[in-house]
Amino acid sequence: MNKPSPSLAPDYMHRVALYDMDRTITRSGTYSGFLIHVARRRQQWRLLLLPLVGLAGLAYMLRILTRSQLKAINLRLLVGKRFSRSEIVPLAESYADHVVAKGLHPAALEQIAADRAAGYRLLLATASFHLYVDAIARRLGIDDVLATRLDEPDGADHIHARLSGDNCYGEAKFARISEWMEGNAITRDAAHIRAYSDHVSDHPMLHFADEAVATTPSRKLRLLAPKMGWQVVDWRARK
Repeated sequence: MNKPSPSLAPDYMHRVALYDMDRTITRSGTYSGFLIHVARRRQQWRLLLLPLVGLAGLAYMLRILTRSQLKAINLRLLVGKRFSRSEIVPLAESYADHVVAKGLHPAALEQIAADRAAGYRLLLATASFHLYVDAIARRLGIDDVLATRLDEPDGADHIHARLSGDNCYGEAKFARISEWMEGNAITRDAAHIRAYSDHVSDHPMLHFADEAVATTPSRKLRLLAPKMGWQVVDWRARK
């Protein structure tokens, strides 16, 4: 597998590596897995609501629900309308252990290590929930995380099953990246940026990067990448 060369950006003030998570670093999506992980260990009766989860998915496919609405509904069904932070955090940690132990592309871990060694600041930007993404990121040594936020009232020991702000996806994710750069005093002309994603929804992030890598890409991204001059790698393949 060809990897970006550490020597490509010797003179920049900042080096930033942007990583999507689901199906980029992980072998599969993590959102549904997290909900089922929690339901099995917390309230198994909620698994009886899986047919309703399927109906919600159909409503999304028919464009009756937005992606944000779908995520909130599924969270409500399998976890609850409101849940205790002290109860959910250990489940998020155990799920992170499971993902890191069995659900990562080894090649993705190699690239993360290579970027870290080359002096890149690692930013994980994902539509999945901070609720468990932060735990995964800590285990991977990721420097910063942008993820979808839930409503967590200050000082309260509970979390609501509703999104706080936009779903961190597509253009909204790129807006969050831009805000993060501004908040960290990183200007575009002073930074060398690498970006890795499996999905065409991350077109804004990939287009923004100096080095864009389509990792084990979806069909649409696989078709788009050569037209844009983006590298294509299959992180399922072992050396």
